[in-house]
Amino acid sequence: MNNLSRAQMFVEVAKQESFVAAARVLGVTGPAVSKQVLALENSLGVKLLYRTTRKVSLTEEGALYFDRARKAIDDLAEAEQQIQELKECPTGKLKINAPMSFGEQYLARPIAKFASMYPDVELDVNFDDRWVDVVGEGFDVVIRIGALADSSLIARKLAPCPIILCASPDCIANNGLPLTANDIANFPAVVYTRHGQTEDWRYTVSDGDSSGKSGSVKLNKRFSGNSAEMQVAACESGIGLALLPSFAIWSQLQSGKLVQLLPQYKTDPERNIYAMFPQNRHLSTRVRLFVDFLSELSESFPWR
Repeated sequence: MNNLSRAQMFVEVAKQESFVAAARVLGVTGPAVSKQVLALENSLGVKLLYRTTRKVSLTEEGALYFDRARKAIDDLAEAEQQIQELKECPTGKLKINAPMSFGEQYLARPIAKFASMYPDVELDVNFDDRWVDVVGEGFDVVIRIGALADSSLIARKLAPCPIILCASPDCIANNGLPLTANDIANFPAVVYTRHGQTEDWRYTVSDGDSSGKSGSVKLNKRFSGNSAEMQVAACESGIGLALLPSFAIWSQLQSGKLVQLLPQYKTDPERNIYAMFPQNRHLSTRVRLFVDFLSELSESFPWR
């Protein structure tokens, strides 16, 4: 047996902290694993593991070898999988996260279509408005909407997603039509409460003599909610104006149920929709295909 195979056994022992548990994972006997790890130690001329009757633990040299060996083995497994995917259809698990409202409205059917196109890919789809720990929770691709912040993730822009100031016709009839940002200071407002959102609306004027001018105004909160659906419903009911993502209100703007206010004012900073995924030297075929699929899909978003 070569040292690569022995290193694989050693890595599994270190993970399990047990020869018996490692043997169970590897499908061999405990004494066989112990024999091969001892042969690896003799080959390297160092002791890699402390052995007790209860468990095993890494020596200083073992910890160094474990970090390097595990990475090398993972890289080799990934390379083998990529070669197989190039030869055949993509396989493996694809774990996806997207915001609830956006996912249900624009991604549910397309993702189901993607699954039917690649039946050997196991999809695990999570629609959730919380900000997930992409690496820690094992997500392959996440959809995020907002201003792009510094991140260790790779981001691919899919589409713009303007945040639009709007209100129902009844709300405008009851409170008047605002002509400037200052006019909405006393206007009742529906406010989003997640992801650190505040009652301050930051804007940039996009036309006229004031073009390029930036400012902010504090909204007069009358109603707050933690979902786009709740905000839209409250805004449609005439409770107050709201700052809503274009994807959530496109049909309401077209039907006249909601009216855009101050169209010459643009919410600052601009928001976009991104597909984001962890940095890997080798992007798996299934992730690449899915991101390409989303990019093509985004061309048909109605508000573009």
